[in-house]
Amino acid sequence: MPAEELIGKLDGLGSEFAQALVSLSSEQDIRELQAQFLGKKGRVSALMREMGKLPPDTRRVVGAAFNRVKDGIAGAVDGKLDELVKVAEAADLERTIDVSLPGRVRSAGHVHLLTQVRNEAVAIFGELGFEVAEGPQIENDFNNFEALGFAKDHPARDEQDTFFVDDGKLLLRTHTSPVQIRTMLSQEPPIKIVAPGAVYRRDDDPTHSPMFWQIEGLLIDEQVRFSDLKGVLLHFVKRYFGEDLDIRFRPSFFPFVEPGAEVDMQCSFCTDSDSSKCRVCKGTTWVEIAGAGMVDPVVLTHCKIDPERYTGFAFGMGLERMAMLRYGVSDIKNFYEGDMRFLTQF
Repeated sequence: MPAEELIGKLDGLGSEFAQALVSLSSEQDIRELQAQFLGKKGRVSALMREMGKLPPDTRRVVGAAFNRVKDGIAGAVDGKLDELVKVAEAADLERTIDVSLPGRVRSAGHVHLLTQVRNEAVAIFGELGFEVAEGPQIENDFNNFEALGFAKDHPARDEQDTFFVDDGKLLLRTHTSPVQIRTMLSQEPPIKIVAPGAVYRRDDDPTHSPMFWQIEGLLIDEQVRFSDLKGVLLHFVKRYFGEDLDIRFRPSFFPFVEPGAEVDMQCSFCTDSDSSKCRVCKGTTWVEIAGAGMVDPVVLTHCKIDPERYTGFAFGMGLERMAMLRYGVSDIKNFYEGDMRFLTQF
């Protein structure tokens, strides 16, 4: 290719680049256009490879034309980029900000309702001197059933009621009572504990869940009486529900207490005058909140505590039930579905 023709094509590419550059408005597009002309496989670079075929005396003239086109393209790119920067700065200056508007603060979240109930219950019993005790959620049969007086044929020891693991040697605890056993085996009286924690049962309906939370209490000492149990639970009801509510005991059977009782409290959602319309107590003016009783001497014997010297009481209640009664929640599954519309209310 003659030198004059090669120089003409180089100048033409310079003009073509300048025309294409005018309509571009982003740095990425500009850089891509620059590479199309000056990259290793660019159109200008391809013409420069033709320079090697020219006579030595004409290469200097073609080289000068190449440098002129290359410098022109580079200068045009720098100028276009500077122009984009100035446009962006001008757009920033034109923006108006109302500094009197409140800031947008991202919610920091809060403690889950069940954790709130757990902490409050622990604090209330702590006012009476109860300390927190904890234990593993996977338990053995002795701590979960045998030491608590459950007979070998008790329904709770069937697979339809309990989650067994490891060929039946271990199980997911069905209550936090094993914590009481572990405490009595490792600590001499006086004992005064509450045991909050997750428990597991094969149960699933609007008021029951396969996993739920309990808090149990245990007091072992000399001359502990049933009236002491009533005083502790009455204190909890008045402090937790914040009203002058009474409690009552209904005789009931639990393998690990004797005598045993279901604990009811006066319904906090109705009065005697309108109890027939109450969906919580269903017109009885009482709602069940716990199971309780005096620790069976057999349990004390299993834990190597002298039943002739020591007596004690135990109680247990579901934390979900406490939350449902206090806040009027109708379905236990609301606590576990993670629906923020529900959780953010508390």
